Amino acid sequence: MTMTKHLCKYLTILGLALLSGVPAASAQDKNEFNPIQTGVTSLSIAPDARGASMGDLGAATDPDCNSQFWNPSKYAFAYSRGGFSLSYTPWLRKLVNDIFLANLSGYWKIGSNDNQALSASLRYFSLGEVTTSEVSGQAAQSLNPYEMSFDIGYSRKLSEKFSMGVVFRYIYSDLGFSDSYAGDNTTGASAFSADIAGYFTTYPIIGRNECQWSWGWNISNIGTKVSYNNGEDPAFLPTNLRIGTTFMFPLADYHTLALSLDANKLLVPAKPRESDYADDTEGQQAYLDALEDWENMSPITGIFKSFSDAPGGFKEELREINLSFGAEYAYNNQFFVRAGYFYENEFKGNRKYFSLGAGFSLNVVRLDASYMLATAQTSPLDQTLRFTLTFDMDGLKELFGRKR
Repeated sequence: MTMTKHLCKYLTILGLALLSGVPAASAQDKNEFNPIQTGVTSLSIAPDARGASMGDLGAATDPDCNSQFWNPSKYAFAYSRGGFSLSYTPWLRKLVNDIFLANLSGYWKIGSNDNQALSASLRYFSLGEVTTSEVSGQAAQSLNPYEMSFDIGYSRKLSEKFSMGVVFRYIYSDLGFSDSYAGDNTTGASAFSADIAGYFTTYPIIGRNECQWSWGWNISNIGTKVSYNNGEDPAFLPTNLRIGTTFMFPLADYHTLALSLDANKLLVPAKPRESDYADDTEGQQAYLDALEDWENMSPITGIFKSFSDAPGGFKEELREINLSFGAEYAYNNQFFVRAGYFYENEFKGNRKYFSLGAGFSLNVVRLDASYMLATAQTSPLDQTLRFTLTFDMDGLKELFGRKR
């Protein structure tokens, strides 16, 4: 195996670990610990501070500039004609200080009926600096592997209460390098994917108060596989089904409270484990056949297979569902306080954490921040910070119009 393959394998394992929590300790738990493995895991990281501060949710919350990640169909119901935001997340800061996620996203309403929107986002995930070494132990190259994606979306109201949206995405994962001495010219891995989403919102009257109840869903990253090591290590994209609801009600004049719930499931088949097969010649051959079938499985087949492939049956399928609970208090749509909780089964990654956040908005700009508190202090995700700066196009137009 060349140095390139060693590096790619190391970085792929690192990428798979980026979203993991703390594995269970007992031997029995280790035998059941079987998280879903995908490529380009950075696509699953929440990019913005608002969604992250509510336990990583956003399928049915009010639309904002970062709806491209959570549910692009919400843009059709956006209050402003347009906006854009920049988010920054130092990642795994308890372990290293040079891994980060940067995200730029925005939208623009089109048409005269205020029922359509175009949107786009650009993600850049840096894995920091990695130094390779020769067999002798001497440093060989200093590398800066990264993953990035660019997407564009379109959303439209199909009625006064319901909208749908689609997104088309290009993905590039550069985890390797070229070893000229070994004659190995490694290029990055590319993939294409699409999202389809829906959003329904209504305004029921409860008592004397008008409330808002919304539902949303998003199937994201439906696309091709990403192939590392010149096609030798194919991996599924993190295709994900997100379903959520939000209920917002007034507390008093200018005071509102929104309660939200999201459920997520990766639509990716579980990779076969050697430990699930008999320790004999027939068992090993059955494992190799299952592994080959998994590697050659098409992404669309994998989506349907993901609902029935768990070795533990329906019980294990339920384990693959992650839950997010969140709340957002708003005063006059200018000051926000948020909190949330994220739950993942201990056998599927064991990410469990609380999140807190706040935001302050003016006519032109809004600043949001979030802070993550993992339930296990040994979790590398503990104390994760996120910052988002959002600019409102209507506010900018009004500001510049006054100056003139």
